[in-house]
Amino acid sequence: MLAKLEIDIPMCQAHGRCYETAPDVLDADDNGVAVLKSDEPIDAERARAIAATCPEFAILVKEV
Repeated sequence: MLAKLEIDIPMCQAHGRCYETAPDVLDADDNGVAVLKSDEPIDAERARAIAATCPEFAILVKEV
């Protein structure tokens, strides 16, 4: 199954765990806030694992 990630920008506190864990999927803007590198779906299990790295629960997983 595939899923897309969404970042809740106001919730993101720029801890960096997500883009350190998945640098091929996420990057940081100039303020350290997570941004998606692509809007393409990824493996749903991996998406959930990436989302689980966020202590602020700012990464949402939408299965497609």
